[in-house]
Amino acid sequence: MLGILGNRTYRHLFGAQVLSLIGTGLTTIALALLAYDLAGSDAGLVLGIALTIKMVAYVGIAPVGGALAGLFPRRGLLVTLDILRAAMVLFLPFVTEIWQIYALVFLFQACSAVFTPTFQATIPDILPDEREYTNALSLSRLAYDLEALASPLIAGLLLAVTSFHWLFVGNALGFIASAFLVISVILPNLSRVERRSFRERLTRGIWIYLATPRLRGLLALSVAVAAAGSMVVVNTVVIVKDTFGGDNQGVALFFAAYGIGSIFVALSLPRLSNRFEPRAIMLAGGFLLPAALVTVALLGGYWTTLVIWTVLGAGASLVQTPAGILLRRSSHPEDRPALFAAQFALSHVCWLAAYPAAGWLGARLGMGPTYLILTVFAALGAVAAMTFWPREDPEELEHEHEGIEHAHEPGDDDLHAPEIVWADTGTTRHRHKPMRHAHRFVIDDHHPIWPQR
Repeated sequence: MLGILGNRTYRHLFGAQVLSLIGTGLTTIALALLAYDLAGSDAGLVLGIALTIKMVAYVGIAPVGGALAGLFPRRGLLVTLDILRAAMVLFLPFVTEIWQIYALVFLFQACSAVFTPTFQATIPDILPDEREYTNALSLSRLAYDLEALASPLIAGLLLAVTSFHWLFVGNALGFIASAFLVISVILPNLSRVERRSFRERLTRGIWIYLATPRLRGLLALSVAVAAAGSMVVVNTVVIVKDTFGGDNQGVALFFAAYGIGSIFVALSLPRLSNRFEPRAIMLAGGFLLPAALVTVALLGGYWTTLVIWTVLGAGASLVQTPAGILLRRSSHPEDRPALFAAQFALSHVCWLAAYPAAGWLGARLGMGPTYLILTVFAALGAVAAMTFWPREDPEELEHEHEGIEHAHEPGDDDLHAPEIVWADTGTTRHRHKPMRHAHRFVIDDHHPIWPQR
């Protein structure tokens, strides 16, 4: 897995990702302290609203970012977004009103909603070999999980010698360093950009996503991950402190257990991918999640729940880590920014629904019924994924074209140009005759519908 760091471009981007993650983790902790400083006992309410705003920004802005990403050079766009995020973080220490927190959180997360899918869509172009890309996905997952463990430790050390306001400064420096790493390498820009209306750009990623069976399966698995993960994120503190009478160290231990499960899968994925297809790996994770939830609902107990938290982390990682492979297989390079943005938005829709549901159910019904209700949703997601995503899922499919007249820029015409029977020399409009052939199949202008098998 570490061998891919020999690629200078990827090494610099991975360093930028790590710096960005640590900075964001420090800001999350500092934001909690700032909310308490301004709102006192209402800090939880302030943070809950801020997290909701974050999810709304992710869901609403990511497709817009995907629509615009292809219009700008990738390196310039990523650097600009890093600098904007650094500037917004530096404003936070001077906040004096709650509404100012909400405004800055929305603007900051709007930039992240454009940055993250654009960044993710760039990696497949840097690492075209699928085995190397799989290693990159594992390394990225490992970075996310280690950040969750390292950021509280770093914050604790810094807070021992300075005030929490300096955490914002540290985050800003992280984003600036990330920008310097991005600008130090040459990133591949899209080979071609279609001339489409903004509405077409805005909906293209969602269209490709929902028209592709394996990606419909990924969306169903995202429901399962959100149902199980929301139990961990929202209710861990209540379970540890109220159910088991634990303390803050116990809360940290449970979150660490979840992270350890995810790290184990991230380290194992390259080997698993050599033996199994993504469908088998991801469905195994999807069914592991409801099985773990129902086990802890029936057995309970401190140590049982701690072990189950590790299993939940492993199950979520089995689903989330290989997701990039599916997105890469399901798109042309020019459509990847829009498709990665669609995955970013749709997966966060699941979390946007799951977070308040887990909190409300836990507060009103108690943890036992909440476990069981979320088990049902996680199981439905896993079963739906198995239904939507066919067992036989080759990249190359034999399919039939009806005669079609349309307009688009030259691109994948190497497969279809011989079948053009008419073309308007003054425009890009042309007509294809009916044909049947086989090639790597993705949803695009020539293939708007997945073939029935």
